[in-house]
Amino acid sequence: MRHIIAILLQNEAGALTRVAGLFSTRGYNIESLSVAATDDPTVSRITLVTRGSDAAVQQIINQLNKLIDVVAVEDMTRGEHFERELVLLKLKVRPEQTDAVRGYVVRAGGRVMDPASEGFIVELTASESEVDAFVTDLGKGAQLLEVVRSGALGISRLERPARAARE
Repeated sequence: MRHIIAILLQNEAGALTRVAGLFSTRGYNIESLSVAATDDPTVSRITLVTRGSDAAVQQIINQLNKLIDVVAVEDMTRGEHFERELVLLKLKVRPEQTDAVRGYVVRAGGRVMDPASEGFIVELTASESEVDAFVTDLGKGAQLLEVVRSGALGISRLERPARAARE
């Protein structure tokens, strides 16, 4: 099963390495990883996606909570949450397809960032499945030159943010 895990940790050198090391030593792959500072400059938030059974992921969460740098851990797939991913695409578009491709991007909720005569750079923020479909569909009407994806970002719908206390 796919799990989106949010980890708040102290913003210190080596903290991310310890988290990633915990996954690798247990043989679990991190499918996507996003790290940034929070409103508190001493705390960073990691959002990562991994796959595993509920029991295995719970074991990883328990181990994460034992790391000195970790402030809080939340498996967002256990509750209601919003999930989004950003994709940037560089496309080579044939002149006769320009209007069709531009129209599809707009209808899908994307934006044409750089409309050049030979192609476009476009962006879309959507769920992982919507991004997958967007990339596939655009590949039919244009040549994909480059695909850059952010990986999943998620936020819980709960009133209490993941900052409170360790579980």
